[in-house]
Amino acid sequence: MTETPDIRKGLAGVVVDTTSISKVNAETNSLLYRGYPVQELAAKCTFEEVAYLLWHGELPTPKQLAEFETLERSLRHLQPVVKRVIDELPLTAHPMDVVRTAVSVIGASDPDAADSSPASNLDKSIRLYAQLPAIVAYDQRRRRGLHLVEPRDDLSYSANFLFMTFDELPDVVVASAFDVSMILYAEHSFNASTFTARVVTSTLSDLYSAVVAGIGALKGALHGGANEAVMHIFDEIGTADKAEGWLDAALAEKRKIMGFGHRVYKNFDPRAKLVKESADEVLAELGVHDPLLDLAKELEEVALSDDYFKERRLYPNVDFYTGVIYKAMGFPTRMFTPLFAIGRLPGWLAHWTEMQNDPQTKIGRPQQLYIGSGERNYPGV
Repeated sequence: MTETPDIRKGLAGVVVDTTSISKVNAETNSLLYRGYPVQELAAKCTFEEVAYLLWHGELPTPKQLAEFETLERSLRHLQPVVKRVIDELPLTAHPMDVVRTAVSVIGASDPDAADSSPASNLDKSIRLYAQLPAIVAYDQRRRRGLHLVEPRDDLSYSANFLFMTFDELPDVVVASAFDVSMILYAEHSFNASTFTARVVTSTLSDLYSAVVAGIGALKGALHGGANEAVMHIFDEIGTADKAEGWLDAALAEKRKIMGFGHRVYKNFDPRAKLVKESADEVLAELGVHDPLLDLAKELEEVALSDDYFKERRLYPNVDFYTGVIYKAMGFPTRMFTPLFAIGRLPGWLAHWTEMQNDPQTKIGRPQQLYIGSGERNYPGV
């Protein structure tokens, strides 16, 4: 009798490879990028420094950072062919579909796409990192009937993106909060989109194909699309005084409560606390009292009370408060996941490079347990 193999749905608990890029510790609820706690990086670093760290393994010296920033800033312009393709896409297309298509066009237009030398890999990574904000910014503007805003080379990565999106210099606090969100999104071990990108990389496919695959996985509501799903929940609840009643009904219907819980963290997502603090800072700086933040805080308080989630308490994750910040900045809900993609891109590229440089990389090919019909003949045979 053949023994039934142990099936781990979603590969839960299955260790498939090694990495030196990041570490998620479920016991201590910590997240490390190349050994550095994400809280320290968010407090002390820019997104550019974190991207450099993920790609090179060490934080840049002042000279290295200046050279990196100069190169990145010189590559920010949206390629004409990419703009033409974006213009041809219907406004009904999801913004993540636009991002996915635009990255494919960049890859198809790159004569060095198949060159996997370390120098070429780094060049491609920096170019894509520099150009992705222009894609997202222009797509948002065209949906509003607005013209393309050319990038500036005297602004930081995040400040320039906000400038290209809204055609005005961003407030320092707002730009800083956006930068923090990018750092918090930059890397998170073998999450669904990163794992997808790694599987594509294992076939020796090109960088752009791996990133496009990651984008496709990130679009899903259970992954990057979760920040959009949280906003839909807020819309459904309406006001803070209705949070408890909504949660009672949702649990009775056994609905998934988007924005709460995490596949890895057993307690509080360390990124969520930082995002919550940023939400308060942004709204205070803008002089805005947003009922949405009141609603989010009330729903969190109710969910964390002793009346709910007694078997395993579910804490807010990074997606729960991110939407509040992005909405306050002026981003529509459908643009939230593309913002996540901008942040996660350095992580995808770091994993692609790590696998390219690993001589022991093998093609991803898990096994299955077949539960279909037994062998049978075609009718009449």
